[in-house]
Amino acid sequence: MKYDCLIVDDEEVLAETTSEYFNMFDVQSAYVTSSEACLAFLQQHEVSLILLDINLGATSGFELCRKLRQTTQIPILFISARTSNDDILIALNIGGDDYIQKPYTLSVLHAKVKAVLKRYNSTTINASTTTVTPSLDYGPVTIDEQMERVRVQGVEVKLKAMEFKLLTYLASNKNRIIPKEELFRQVWGDSFVGDGTLNVHIRHLREKLEVKPNEPQYIKTVWGKGYILEDGSL
Repeated sequence: MKYDCLIVDDEEVLAETTSEYFNMFDVQSAYVTSSEACLAFLQQHEVSLILLDINLGATSGFELCRKLRQTTQIPILFISARTSNDDILIALNIGGDDYIQKPYTLSVLHAKVKAVLKRYNSTTINASTTTVTPSLDYGPVTIDEQMERVRVQGVEVKLKAMEFKLLTYLASNKNRIIPKEELFRQVWGDSFVGDGTLNVHIRHLREKLEVKPNEPQYIKTVWGKGYILEDGSL
């Protein structure tokens, strides 16, 4: 059986309430309260998105995320009462796609989940407004939009779905400063994304594509404004 969302949270009442709310509003959901139950559930069912708490009793949501990332790239949204920047950065660096702080409003969380599901289920990038070209190139990087593949000097580099979408948007607008708000709107498709999520995705792209990630030649920060992908050939 296929579910839109699996909630993994040891606060059973909250998990059950959230699942019931989602089910009332067209997001088919289920919940489990432990890492073991999550892994067992995924063996039996197909899931499009996971809401994952950090504190899971004897285990950690961080540990579970690392394990899940060995076998799946489905979006994982951390939900936690922790507000430390370190926790947020850890969550994003180990494979989380976003970080949502508790307490949350069910209607806002539902809107966030719907936006993420729409984003990840899409097979084209801004298909209704963007003309898809066979490839985008800059420097040693070639982006094949149709096959969703990226090569650096002919060698394929694996990108997560949102990393690919962000890179494609930057490359489609190369040599133009793109404000963060535009990236939130055009790449993530909603206003719930924070600077931390964008910054981590940018850093991951640099680590995978730049020769010197700490001294980027192409994907550059324009302080106080946003980001720009500069084509070194120009």
